[in-house]
Amino acid sequence: MKHRVFVSYHHKNDQAYKEYLINWAEENNIFVDWSVDTGDISDDLSDEQIREKIRDEYLRDCRVTILLVGTETKYRKHVDWELYSSMHNTQLNKKSGIIVILLPSAKSEFFTVGDDNEKSAIYPTVTDWTTINTYAEFEHRYPYMPERILDNLVNPNCNIAVINWKDLTVDGLKLMIDNAYHNADTNSYDMHREMRRRNYNG
Repeated sequence: MKHRVFVSYHHKNDQAYKEYLINWAEENNIFVDWSVDTGDISDDLSDEQIREKIRDEYLRDCRVTILLVGTETKYRKHVDWELYSSMHNTQLNKKSGIIVILLPSAKSEFFTVGDDNEKSAIYPTVTDWTTINTYAEFEHRYPYMPERILDNLVNPNCNIAVINWKDLTVDGLKLMIDNAYHNADTNSYDMHREMRRRNYNG
């Protein structure tokens, strides 16, 4: 079964990677692209209105979000809106499972599995796995990661896979998407952080 997937990314910097991913997924029958541009949503709306608008109009009938992380992704307000909305249930649509792909500009020597079955399937040569429990350690491993994702990587009630672009395979991504889809209902996301209202810090 192919799942509908919404791809969140920094349009200005990482459009080429998004297009490559979509074309690759189509050629290999990996997922159905459900992505639409949320860039025309007004800042004048309240956080709740933005969240519900994205969840019910842009993410409608989609249960998996893939986040492409480059060097400036974490500063983009629309990315944060899409993540926040993906983690939220509305009366019309349920929350999504999330997968993070680190682009070459933001690559890390580390990675995180969303489910134990990803260990042998995606990283068969890795025999020594470490459990990370602190925000600071995740931030050290993934310095370009949006804070909202870091909040939930350290969250024991949430499963999010993080993979480097170079490690993507057809079967591996299919497995992660299937896991994210099934984890969507059981993930209890940390939603304490307010939605970003500006594109840069300061």
